[in-house]
This record gives sequence, structure tokens and C-alpha cells, in this order.
Amino acid sequence: MTASDPGAGDLGTGDLGTGDLGTGDLGTGNAPQREPVATSPEDVGRAPRPPVFRVMDVMSVTLDLPGQFPILRLQEAEPPLRDLSFPVGMPEGVALAYALRRLETPRPFTHELFSKVLQAYSVDIVAVRLVGRTFGTYLAELDLMAARGREVVPCRPSDGVVLALRQAVSAPILADERLLTDDGDVTPG
Repeated sequence: MTASDPGAGDLGTGDLGTGDLGTGDLGTGNAPQREPVATSPEDVGRAPRPPVFRVMDVMSVTLDLPGQFPILRLQEAEPPLRDLSFPVGMPEGVALAYALRRLETPRPFTHELFSKVLQAYSVDIVAVRLVGRTFGTYLAELDLMAARGREVVPCRPSDGVVLALRQAVSAPILADERLLTDDGDVTPG
């Protein structure tokens, strides 16, 4: 399930994936939730099933010319080993490449700095979850644990993955299974 145009994934430009367009909450994971439509008599009155998450491994971040955007490729950690690939912005692609290889930079990139701030304040990343897809844009969230308790913060998938990789022990990356099986929009569960 590879997105072929830059609008189909996490551009990482600070606009489409973060809700900065001024058109609502696109990309923040705060989109209005729709009630599931009952498709059979057995479904009437039944509570919706919680999403099933699959553990994903970061396989690569590549730039295939003449493409303009790096492609982040994730793969399930256990069979059936399905892939999830989507474009990210160039700066995020570079940050992903450094994080994947566990390379430090002479002056910290934004993700390195933020990761060090989280560590300094004893905030652990419990997991990064890819929770949905709206108009081809993937939605994600950081699951954080600190002294004051647990927080879930919406984020761009590229940012979440870089931060997960920058932890002393990489935080798990989880994807809603519907992202691996369904085409089109996937409403966060």
C-alpha cells in the first residue's frame, strides 16, 4: 500500500500533517468521530470493536529520483509482514535516516533536541501509534508517560517515528491494522 503522490502521506512540511491549514483539525487526530453504521441486524446496539494494533519495524527511508519526497517504509514485525509506506518531508527524511542509523549530529536537529528534553524531564515514550488516514494523510499519536501520569499527544507519523528511534531503547511503533488492510480513509478508533 504505497502512496505515490506527496499529498498521500505525511508531508512533514508543518502544514498538512499538523492542522496548521486553518481548516479544522486535519492531521491532529482530533477529527470529529462518526458513529459506526450498523451493517447487519447483529451489529445494532453493539459497541464498536477497539482497533487492533500491529507492531511495525522501520525498514528504510529512501529517496527514489526523480521523486521529491523520501518514502518511509514500515513493515509488520510478525507475519504476514505487510508494508506501510508513505512520503515524508525532506528534513524529516534526513532526521529519520540519522535516527535509524543512530548517528549524532554536531549540533542537534530538532528531533534530537526534543528527545533530550523528554529524557531530561523523565518523560518516556510508551509507543507511537499510527491511528488513521484522512484524505491520504496519515494520523499518529505519541503515548507518553511522566511523573504526572499518561498523556496522548497527536503528532505527524514522521515526527513520532524519529522520536521513537531516538529513545535509549526504541519505543514501539504500532499501526492500526485497518491501515494495512483497507484502502481510503481510516477513522481513528
